Amino acid sequence: MSAETAVDSANQLPDRLDLRSDDLAAERLAELLRLFPEVATEGGKLDFDQLKRALGEQVEAGKERYGMTWPGKADCFKAIQTPSTGTLLPCREESVNFDSSENLIIEGDNLEVLKLLQKSYLGRVKMIYIDPPYNTGNDFIYPDNYTESLQTYLEYTGQVDSGGRKFTTNTESEGRFHSKWLNMMYPRIYLARNLLTEDGVMFVSIDDREVDNVKKICNEVFGEENFIGFACRVAKKTNNKGDYWAPNFDYIATYARNIALTTPFFGGVNLAAYDQADAEGPRKGDKYQLVRLYMSNIQNRNPEQRYFVECPDGTKVIPPGKTLPPVRPLLGDGIWRWTRRKFDDERDKIVIKQVRTSNLIDEHGAPARWNVYTKTYLDDVIANSSAKPNSLLEGFINQVGSEELRELDIPFDYPKPSPLVKHLMEIAQCRDSDIVLDFFAGSGTTGHAVLNLNNEDGGKRRFILVQLPEPTGRDDFVTIADICKERIRRVIGKLNSGDAGKLALLEKRDMDRGFRVFKLSESNFTTWDTQGPEDTEALEQRLELHVEHIREGRTEDDLLYEILLKSGFPLATTVETVELVGKTVYIVADGALLLCLDRELNLELIRKIAEKGPERVVCLDAGFAGNDQLKSNAVQLFKTKGIASFKTV
Repeated sequence: MSAETAVDSANQLPDRLDLRSDDLAAERLAELLRLFPEVATEGGKLDFDQLKRALGEQVEAGKERYGMTWPGKADCFKAIQTPSTGTLLPCREESVNFDSSENLIIEGDNLEVLKLLQKSYLGRVKMIYIDPPYNTGNDFIYPDNYTESLQTYLEYTGQVDSGGRKFTTNTESEGRFHSKWLNMMYPRIYLARNLLTEDGVMFVSIDDREVDNVKKICNEVFGEENFIGFACRVAKKTNNKGDYWAPNFDYIATYARNIALTTPFFGGVNLAAYDQADAEGPRKGDKYQLVRLYMSNIQNRNPEQRYFVECPDGTKVIPPGKTLPPVRPLLGDGIWRWTRRKFDDERDKIVIKQVRTSNLIDEHGAPARWNVYTKTYLDDVIANSSAKPNSLLEGFINQVGSEELRELDIPFDYPKPSPLVKHLMEIAQCRDSDIVLDFFAGSGTTGHAVLNLNNEDGGKRRFILVQLPEPTGRDDFVTIADICKERIRRVIGKLNSGDAGKLALLEKRDMDRGFRVFKLSESNFTTWDTQGPEDTEALEQRLELHVEHIREGRTEDDLLYEILLKSGFPLATTVETVELVGKTVYIVADGALLLCLDRELNLELIRKIAEKGPERVVCLDAGFAGNDQLKSNAVQLFKTKGIASFKTV
C-alpha cells in the first residue's frame, strides 16, 4: 500500500475503529498499522491525528491520549518528510577496491544519509546495529537546527559559508536535555526502520540515562508488538565510578521490523566449529561438527547406554568403568550419549577415528586407540534447537574493544568490541549477502565484525557505515570518519596478511575485502531558488544560472552515482563502462539502466543506445544542446524499441 492508498483507506474508516472488529474496515486498519505502527493508540484504536502527521499534514495539539510527547516532536515529522537536497559523492582515492566492493563507508550527517538511502535500500537491510550517543552532556553530534540538516552539515564541514548553525554538545543546563536528544534520535530511527527487510532486526546500545526513552521511541516507530526484548552487556568487570551503584553494564534494545516474520534468535553455537561437510550422499555439502559419543559428565545407570562399539580393526570400545556388559552398570560407570537402538538407527552419523589418546577402554579394560564421534549437522541444530542466546552478555567488555584498536594502532576512546556485533549477527542469523547497517559507526566496529565473521565462515555479508566527520583535534586522524576508514583498511590488511602463503580456499577467493567511500554534499544539480527576490534583474540572473544546472567541478562519476541513487539503485550496483560511437556509456545492473552523460549527443549514438535494449535510459539534457528535433527522435526511437523510460537530467 502506497502513502496515497493509505490516505484513501484512512478516509474510508469510521471516526472510531476497534482493532477487534472483523469487517472490511478492520482489514484496512491492519494494513495501515503495518505501514505506520506509530499511529496505533493504547486499546486498539487509530490515532487519526498521528496518521495525518505521518502523511505530512500539520495537526494542532488535540485531546490527551496515552503516548509519548516532548517539545519538538511535531518538528521531527517535518524533518522526516523534508526531502534531502544532498547527494553522495564517490571518493575513490580513500576507498579500497572501489569497483569490486559492495561495502560502503559514508561520511556525513546520518539524518541526511538515511534520507538519501530510502529509495535505493528500502527493505534491503537485514540488521541494524547502532551505538548512539548516550546523552552524557559531552556528545558532539546535535545540530542546533536539525530541520536544516544538510545546510548545518555543509557549514559544519566548511563546504559553504557559515550562517551561525552548528553541531553542539547537549548539556543539562539547556533545559531541554532529554527533548534535544529525542529530537535527534526519533527521525533517524524512523527512517532506519524503512530500510529493514521484513524479517530484519535492529539493535540499539544504550545506558540507563536514556534507556526508557529508547524503548518509548522504538515502541512507537516499530510498534510495541515488535519489541523483542533487552539484553544486558557486561561492560566492565570492575568500576570505581558512581555514587551508589558502580555501573558495570549497558543495555541493547532489540526490535523486529515484523516479528511474525523474524527468524527466532539462535545462540549457544559456535558456527565456525561446523567446519566439515559430507562429500556425498543425501546430505552432500551439509556442514557438521564431530561430537564425542561419550562425555564424562553424563551419569546414570541405564544399561541401554553402556554397550560395546566395534572399531574398524575389529576391536571393541566402551566408556571407562568397573563393569562390562552384560553386567548392569554401577554408579560411576561411563555411558554413551545414545542408546543402542538410537546408535543402530543413526549409524550413518557415526564416525570412528583412530587417535593418539582416547578416554575409552577396550574389551579387556586397556586404554583404547579409537574414539567414537557423532556428526552434528548445523542445519539440524538450527531447525531443532530450543537453545536461545542468553540476555546477559558476558565476554564482550570494553577492554576487548580497546585491545583490538591497540593492536591496530588506532586511537579511539570507548569502542564497542567487534565480537559483540559479530555475536549479534550470529544470533540474528545474518547470512549469505545480508546487509548490516550502522549509522553511528564511530571507529568502525561493525565493519570490523562483518569482515571477521565473513573470514570465519566464508560469508558475503556487506556493511554500510555512516559517520559524521567529527573533529578529533589530532593531526594524524583529523576526524572520527578518518579513524573509521583507516581501521577498516588495517583490518583488511591484517586479514590479507593472514592468508598470505596459504592455499586459497574456494569460499575465500571472491571474498569482499574492500569498501567504497562516499561523502555527503550538495546535489550535483542546482535547484530553483524559490526564496530569492522576484524583481526582473534578479529573476534574469537566476534563469541564467539555471541554464547550466550542474555544479562546477562535479565529475561524471559524481553524476553517475547521484542518478543511481535517485533511480533506486544501490550504490554498489554493478556498472559496466562501454564506448559507443566514441562516447562513454554506462550500463547499470546488466541493462536495467543505461546512462550517457556526454554533452554532445547525436542520432547515431541514440540508435546504438536503443540497440542495447535497456529497460531505462537517462541522458544529460545539455547533451541535446537545445536540439528539440534530436530529443523528439530519441523519444520515438526508444519507444519503438520498447524502452520503458527515457529521462533527461
